[in-house]
Amino acid sequence: MEYLASTRIGRVMMLGIVAMLAYSLLADAANQRRGAKVKSIVVESAVPTLTVGNAYQGGIIAYIDETGQHGLIAATDDQGEAKWSNVTTTEIGTTAQGTAIGTGASNTTAIINQTGHNASAAKVCADYSVDVDGTTYDDWYLPSKDELNQLYHNLYKEGVGGFGANFCWSSSECGATNAWNQNFYNGSQGNYSKNYSNRVRPVRAF
Repeated sequence: MEYLASTRIGRVMMLGIVAMLAYSLLADAANQRRGAKVKSIVVESAVPTLTVGNAYQGGIIAYIDETGQHGLIAATDDQGEAKWSNVTTTEIGTTAQGTAIGTGASNTTAIINQTGHNASAAKVCADYSVDVDGTTYDDWYLPSKDELNQLYHNLYKEGVGGFGANFCWSSSECGATNAWNQNFYNGSQGNYSKNYSNRVRPVRAF
């Protein structure tokens, strides 16, 4: 699948559309002053169509919110396996315990900023970057519990994204020793020891 137009390209196209519309309005006004019949130019917006499963901005669209213009992008591949964190017996707290869509990025930051941290599934995601058509996408993070569930239902179950029937980490902490993961074999979610190694799939928001 080819990647859709980047945001930067989209802005350039929109500027062109605005210029064409301005020209059309000026031409119409001039024709009206001369008593000529007016024939307006109709310009269709070049806003890209966003569809779950499509390639977009460095990955694959995994979720689209109610606006139809924002959501989640999953990386095209797992980034290997990793423990949830090398800090396995100390609770981070509420800053890393968000489970809803939209909390994965802040969870990731809290995990990486924990005292004593030097390696984690969250860091694997934060370190990930990909270049597409001259644009670097480097704002990836470990998905929250609910964000990870979107990857399972919208991509894995549809045979998209190259997921295996493996356990994948979320960024949602359960306490001092456990965090949420998801079994992609049957979709079940549970909390497991931070010391376990699970698959890691970065996501980013758009």
